[in-house]
Amino acid sequence: MSLAMSPELVQEPPTEGARLLRSLAAFRATGHSDMAFGGPVVDSGGALDITGLHSAQTRALQGLRVRSGYGLGGKALLMGRPVSVTNYYDARGITHQYDGPVRAEQLETVTALPIVVDRVPRMIVYLGHRAQVVLGDVWYDAFLPHVRRLEREIAVDDEVRRRLGQLRHLRPATPAPPSDVQLTRADLRDISDELADLASLVEDDALRARLEEVRSRVEHGRAPAARRTGRGVPTGLAAREIDVLTQVALGQSNREVAVSLGLVESTVKSYLKNAMRKLHATNRVHAVRLAREAGVID
Repeated sequence: MSLAMSPELVQEPPTEGARLLRSLAAFRATGHSDMAFGGPVVDSGGALDITGLHSAQTRALQGLRVRSGYGLGGKALLMGRPVSVTNYYDARGITHQYDGPVRAEQLETVTALPIVVDRVPRMIVYLGHRAQVVLGDVWYDAFLPHVRRLEREIAVDDEVRRRLGQLRHLRPATPAPPSDVQLTRADLRDISDELADLASLVEDDALRARLEEVRSRVEHGRAPAARRTGRGVPTGLAAREIDVLTQVALGQSNREVAVSLGLVESTVKSYLKNAMRKLHATNRVHAVRLAREAGVID
């Protein structure tokens, strides 16, 4: 049995710049700010590129590279914590290399919020007011849910990229005909399970659908479960999904299934949800019945 693993099979997670761009409106609304902008950390942490603008009056800040330690964002990048100034142009705690683009937007009070994952800043979000505003602790605290969500999504993206890198090691460094890449049933099961794990991690609908599509293609490289048993019809269920249904059929709770299979409870829930969707089941009992009818579990 053979399968060629191509780097084009699975789409990479969204870039940090793309995630930021989708979040700017929420940051601006939460802070009642006139403008939100920011960008990912680049150059091995030595700078950030402003790639996203929301409610900007000009394009003066678009594409600006801010060096670590310089300006408000550079100070936040260097310190790894939020930094704010009430009067940007007279502020003494920052350098003023970037006054021109800021002045073009008529910003007065500006805040820089670093998004930090594993103690490493990954992007900076700026909130700007076109008047001098005194900001209190309650104002800062309101951003915590947005900051934590971005940090969590970036951490998941990192894990997805790491696992995709591991999967790509299964293919040769140079293109080769599929027949040259020999994978066992166990290899294919491991790949399928890994892809299912990845799909349960990601929140991006397009990427999750792509992972499911690739996992389905991997599953077709194996003898379908129903065909192995000689009865029922193919269901497209992954091996781990069948394992979970088998335990559920024994009357186990999600927590008990997790202990039995050496998984975390959230992963069990994800496998069960995927199995119910593929079987068109309305609940877990219905899923078990349909899986038995298909011949994938006893």
